[in-house]
Amino acid sequence: MVDNSTLMSETGRSLLADSSILDSKITEISKEKIFPESTSDGDEEMPQIETRVVVVQEAAKHTELLDALETIKIMEVPVIKIKETSPGKSEEKLIKSVVQMEIKVPYIKAESVEEYGESESPEFETIFVVADFHAPVFNDLYKADCRVLGPPIVMRCAQKGEALPFSCRPLYCGSMLNLVLCFTGFRKKDELVKLVTLVHHMGGIIRRDFSSKVTHLVANSTQGDKFRVAVSLGTPIMKAEWIYKSWERRNEIDFSAAAEEFKNEFKVPPFQDCMLSFLGFSDEEKKNMEEMTEMQGGQHLPVGDEMCTHLIVEENTVKDLPFEPSQSLYVVKQEWFWGSIQMDARAGESMYLFEKADSPELKTSVSQLSLSTPNSHRKRRRLRETLAQLTRETDMSPFPPRKRPSAEHSLSMGSLLDISNTPDASITNGETPKSSCMKPSKNSTPLPPKQSARWQVAKELYQTESNYVDILTTIIEVFQVPLEKEGQLGGPILAPEEIKTIFGSIPDILDVHIKIKDDLEDLMINWTESKSIGDLILKYSKDLLKTYPPFVNFFEMSKETITKCEKQKPRFHAFLKINQAKPECGRQSLAELLIRPVQRLPSVALLLNDLKKHTAEDNPDKATLERAIESLKEVMTHINEDKRKTEGQRQIFDVVYEVDGCPANLLSSHRSLIQRLETVALGDDLCDRGEQVTLFLFNDCLEVARKRHKVIGGFKSPHGHTRPPASLKHVVLMPLSQIKKVLDVQETEDCHRAFALVVRPPTEQANLLFSFQITSEEPPKEDWLRMLCRHVANTICKADTENLICATDPDSIEVNTKDMDSTLSRASRAIKKTSKKVTRAFSFSKTPKRALRRALMAHSSVEGQSFGTSSENYLGGRLASTSSLAGIHSPSLVNLSSVFEKRSHTLSRSTTHLI
Repeated sequence: MVDNSTLMSETGRSLLADSSILDSKITEISKEKIFPESTSDGDEEMPQIETRVVVVQEAAKHTELLDALETIKIMEVPVIKIKETSPGKSEEKLIKSVVQMEIKVPYIKAESVEEYGESESPEFETIFVVADFHAPVFNDLYKADCRVLGPPIVMRCAQKGEALPFSCRPLYCGSMLNLVLCFTGFRKKDELVKLVTLVHHMGGIIRRDFSSKVTHLVANSTQGDKFRVAVSLGTPIMKAEWIYKSWERRNEIDFSAAAEEFKNEFKVPPFQDCMLSFLGFSDEEKKNMEEMTEMQGGQHLPVGDEMCTHLIVEENTVKDLPFEPSQSLYVVKQEWFWGSIQMDARAGESMYLFEKADSPELKTSVSQLSLSTPNSHRKRRRLRETLAQLTRETDMSPFPPRKRPSAEHSLSMGSLLDISNTPDASITNGETPKSSCMKPSKNSTPLPPKQSARWQVAKELYQTESNYVDILTTIIEVFQVPLEKEGQLGGPILAPEEIKTIFGSIPDILDVHIKIKDDLEDLMINWTESKSIGDLILKYSKDLLKTYPPFVNFFEMSKETITKCEKQKPRFHAFLKINQAKPECGRQSLAELLIRPVQRLPSVALLLNDLKKHTAEDNPDKATLERAIESLKEVMTHINEDKRKTEGQRQIFDVVYEVDGCPANLLSSHRSLIQRLETVALGDDLCDRGEQVTLFLFNDCLEVARKRHKVIGGFKSPHGHTRPPASLKHVVLMPLSQIKKVLDVQETEDCHRAFALVVRPPTEQANLLFSFQITSEEPPKEDWLRMLCRHVANTICKADTENLICATDPDSIEVNTKDMDSTLSRASRAIKKTSKKVTRAFSFSKTPKRALRRALMAHSSVEGQSFGTSSENYLGGRLASTSSLAGIHSPSLVNLSSVFEKRSHTLSRSTTHLI
């Protein structure tokens, strides 16, 4: 189990011994021997040992502990076996093993441990359970070298169905089981002894020397070899506080000190004990780096301060230091700063030291490099030959200077597409027939003596394709692969979902364009005017259609993810800083590189158009190029349509999240959001007059939602993204086919920017009128009404959209906007809301609404009256509680019914006239 070996001999005698007896000899043997046949001793007769569990003092009052001991039937017992080396020799070897033995009596309660003083006797194996490891009884047991366990480790064993463990030291809990710790930087022996003791009490193992088996380094200083090795191996480096805080939680059975969320709070920050200064950076960059320094546990000082430990230099702008640095000051490049943040540990300074361009060390290294480099001799020889050729005035040698073999067979745009590499040019330049008649390779195929305009455009297409492949390769190799790499120093920089969102289908796009580039390269090497570039593009049009839409459609989401992660995750920000400064990135950000796939297909289409202009009419590639251009347009059209659909779906999802209680059937693949309009209700049918109402116009329906009076907490997705709480409450989802008329309410002194909808649900006989006042500046009222009528007409398959709009006087439909924002109006709405709350608060019986409706219908049939309005039936309007309906014959209820009847009658006459 904990800090012990489990070795067993093939033959030999057994006896019980304390684990500390002959410890050096056991250790020596355990290093040399591993038992290959551990079960071969199963038939050996074990000595008769009585197992006992003694619950001492306060622990005996722990009910849960006693219940746990009732369930544990086995304990681990150490056994020492003596093995003779050979029959004729008296030398013996001791091998320690751990066996499991039955606990016959669950536990024994004891106030004193003196009666169990015979614990060293081989006939007994006793475990003492002590609740307090600071109590005098614990000290007595510890001095007597007894086996001591704490309540948490006992209850943990009961929970997991394990045997009581053997440990050569007192074991209180299992918070650090399987953890191997090493210490560095501690000067006070008392503090170190205390920390080591606590680690042992929690089941951890201590190692004096650092090795790959160490799981955590506890550091009191960022100096020393152990610290450097831990950084290089990616071993977590912890503060001493981690051990103390873990001990505070020792009574939590399921707690683990290695839990990531807990452990991350006590990691040694990269810039602990560091005083940083920054030289050569802009004010904005300097401010950002100073903030990052504080976040990572360091402090920043002005340049030249004697307390400074590190001077961070922008090597591209600083050529000389303004002062002579002291021996103790590290002058490093900015890559050290960002690298430390990315690794989540202080990086070694020796790899990032800044050296002045005119420093003697640099000059010496450059001179030594130039003298010792083999290429330097060839460079000097070529320089002498060039100078000699230039100084000749008349005598021209028929043989030019000898070329490097690598230059003759290397493929580059300069050698491949240069006019001087044609056969005619070779003869003109004086090359011998032997050299020009050498066996041609793929990379040295002759090019036409005169390049046509068509060839020049094809060359540009190849060049841009080659550059594009390089950019995609850089995105993957410099950014994506390191982020996906397992075993990153400091742990993963980004979650897998975030990496997938950022890079999407970039690897698939790269695979397609590598094939296109290779085919273009073969075509250019073996160029003739009859070569068909159109066929090449058509060959990969289906692959382009498959790979591009997934990336382009979610490009905006990719950029948003980069921005969010850069702000929230300092290690990702540092990662981008380091990699974007590399030459292959051309000082472009990741977002700037990722926009290239969005731009690539349109640029290829332009080049193909240019190529078609310079292609002869009788060239078969003319018609093929037209088809290739059309295929690219189809791909781009498909991408744009998919993008619009994707954005439309995202907008619908946003509506669903914003509107509490929004119907699930709003989500549909054929549905798209057209317009959002902010209004105020002018009637009491949908909701209270004066309430803020938001209308969401879709291509086939209208979602009506009111502002929520009480906003609850936000929604948190499984990936940790927190959405804002829903600000609106669903009222009704209205199909556009139910809108019979759109009323343009005329502007008067008492009515401004108002309109109304005449609606007839299929289950109702009478028309309903819903009136609103537009409160938002955009869109204008006329545009909104025309837009609404157009989509209503499309839904009901009518072409006469103008007939759906009807201008009307506000008095005819009893609509006005007067005093909507007055203090009296607001007070009236507040009183209504308060009365509803009071009614709900004093409603003790929760009678279902359907039962109340049945009661009202029965009552109205007796009275011979029609209770309620059709609008209330359509919307499923609110019903009062049974307490408020107790006096069903009250005049107020009869008056309410008559009001509904009167309003319904008036509305029916008005809408019949309009229709």
